[in-house]
Amino acid sequence: MSRFTRRECLKLGVSVGLAACCGRPVFAESNAKKGSAKMRLGLVTYNLANAWDIPTIIERCKTTGFEGVELRTTHAHGVEPSLSKAQRVDVRKRFEDSGIVLWGLGSICDFHQADLAAVKQNIKTCKEFVLLAKDLGVKGVKVRPNGFQEDKGVSKDATLEQIGKALHECGTFASDNGIEIWLEVHGRGTMHPPYIRRILDICDHPSVGACWNCNLEDIKDGSVKEYFNLLRPDIKSCHINELWQTNYPWHELFSLFKNTGYDRFTLAEIPESADPESIMHYYKALWMEMTN
Repeated sequence: MSRFTRRECLKLGVSVGLAACCGRPVFAESNAKKGSAKMRLGLVTYNLANAWDIPTIIERCKTTGFEGVELRTTHAHGVEPSLSKAQRVDVRKRFEDSGIVLWGLGSICDFHQADLAAVKQNIKTCKEFVLLAKDLGVKGVKVRPNGFQEDKGVSKDATLEQIGKALHECGTFASDNGIEIWLEVHGRGTMHPPYIRRILDICDHPSVGACWNCNLEDIKDGSVKEYFNLLRPDIKSCHINELWQTNYPWHELFSLFKNTGYDRFTLAEIPESADPESIMHYYKALWMEMTN
C-alpha cells in the first residue's frame, strides 16, 4: 500500500482537518451528548504502525484519541508467542497502565492449505497465540482464510470444510482459555461473504466469529446490507480502511453497525505516512463524523 504525505492528508477535508489538528473534540462532544455510538476506534499495526515499538504505539494512540490496538505479527513491536513470561507481564502492564486497550493479536494463521501438515502447524501456532493472548489480557486472535486450492485438485467445498473444522478445534482451545477467534473476511475467493458464512456454520463454535474487513466484495448493488446481515450475528471485530474513499458505502456500514448495537472496536488499517500523528488526527475526526 502507498504512503500518505502531508499534502494527501489535507485532501481529506478542511473542516475535518481543522477540528483534528487544532485538538478541538467537536465531534466527540456532540457524539457524547447523543450517546448514539458505542463503537470504539482502534488501530491495526499492519502498515501505518509496522515499524513502531510498543511505547510509540501507545503514545501515538493516546495523543490522537485511538482507544485500542490489534498488534500484527512479524512487526517491529515484537509481540509474538516467543515472548518470555517476564516479557508478557511487561507488555500487559504497559498497556494496562496506559489505558490503551490491547484488543487483539493479528496472527497470519490460516487453514486452507492442500498440505495437511501445514494446516496442523497453523492450528498449533494459533493455539500459541491464544496462550499469548491470555497472558496479555487480549480479547481475541485474528486468523484468516487465504484462498482456494482448486489448482491443486481440492474443491471449494472441501477447503471450506477443512477451514471450518480447523477453526472449531482452535475455537475450543480458545474458549477453554477465555479467548475468542476472529476469522478475517480475507483471501482471494474466500473473502466472498457467503463463503465466510459457510465456514462459520461448519465451525459452529460460539467463541469463533468474523472480523469484517471492508472489502469491495462486500458490495452488492451498491450496498453492503445483504452481506453485512449475513455475517452480523457473528461479527466480533472489524477492520476499516480509507474512510475518505468513495468506492465503499461507509455511512451505510456505520449505520448498520449502530442500528444492530455493535459495541466493539473498528480498527483502522491504513497506509504508512510521513506524518502519522496528523493522519491519525484526521482519521479520528472522520470516524467521529461517521459515528454521529
